[in-house]
Amino acid sequence: MLGANVLLIVVICMNRSLHEPMYMFLCSLFVNELFGSTSLFPFLLVQILSDVHTVSVPLCFLQIYCLYIYGKVEIFTLGVMSYDRYVAICFPLQYNTRMTHYKVAKIISFIWFYAALYFAVVLYLTLPLPLCGNVIDKVYCDFYSIAKLACSDTTASKILGLIYLFTVFFSVILLIIFSYMKILKVCFSGSKQTRQKAISTCTPHLTSLLNFSFGAFFEITQSRFDMSDVPKVLSILLSFHFLTCKSFFTTVLYGLKMTRIRIVCKQVMCGEMSEWDPPPPLDPTTFQVVIS
Repeated sequence: MLGANVLLIVVICMNRSLHEPMYMFLCSLFVNELFGSTSLFPFLLVQILSDVHTVSVPLCFLQIYCLYIYGKVEIFTLGVMSYDRYVAICFPLQYNTRMTHYKVAKIISFIWFYAALYFAVVLYLTLPLPLCGNVIDKVYCDFYSIAKLACSDTTASKILGLIYLFTVFFSVILLIIFSYMKILKVCFSGSKQTRQKAISTCTPHLTSLLNFSFGAFFEITQSRFDMSDVPKVLSILLSFHFLTCKSFFTTVLYGLKMTRIRIVCKQVMCGEMSEWDPPPPLDPTTFQVVIS
């Protein structure tokens, strides 16, 4: 899975014909999938191989920071990709002027910078909290589990979390709904060829979006409500879905569904390096985690 993500990132970066807005967003998405997976797997491997499932406080907070950046970048990127598809399908003649390389680079940079800055503030508010316990009943660390262990008032952190949930998150959802409503309108009023093109370009994005939404919904529900009635094994599997299955499905969906990516990947796998364009020139489980 990690190797497939690396392959797709290299393919998009090295092939000049893929230096288009949609593929640039995809590259950012693949980088984020790689970032999220590497935030979980090394920590998980250490826990599996050790007899005592403990983690230091700094490493626990580092994992929290990385995983939450992953989630925020993911939903933001999927939201922007829906708008990109809306412009490409509804305004094809204006697409190149609305979605320039410079604008796309600014959008991607802003998404990563905003996510890193936002969770740095949340982390700053959470770090000073004195903890009355040291057992997290999850496979990995998360903010809400730490907040439940805190001895002091965590109102500020909870308010910040609610602001994020009800403003930023739902703003992205509204953008996605708006984009697809406009796309559906064009599909129903357009030709059969237009509908086929819209379906072929939107299916991977919609599938990836629904897959991520399912995992995110369960994680939010599990963190804030009593899930003791849910079997422990099922709870752990669904937790892994958010960070592992999502990455796998995204890689397979875009790697197989996007024709141009699939063709270049085949060339790489078959060793046909001569078909590549040169890079553009540079411009001057069942265990608990104990915090120790």
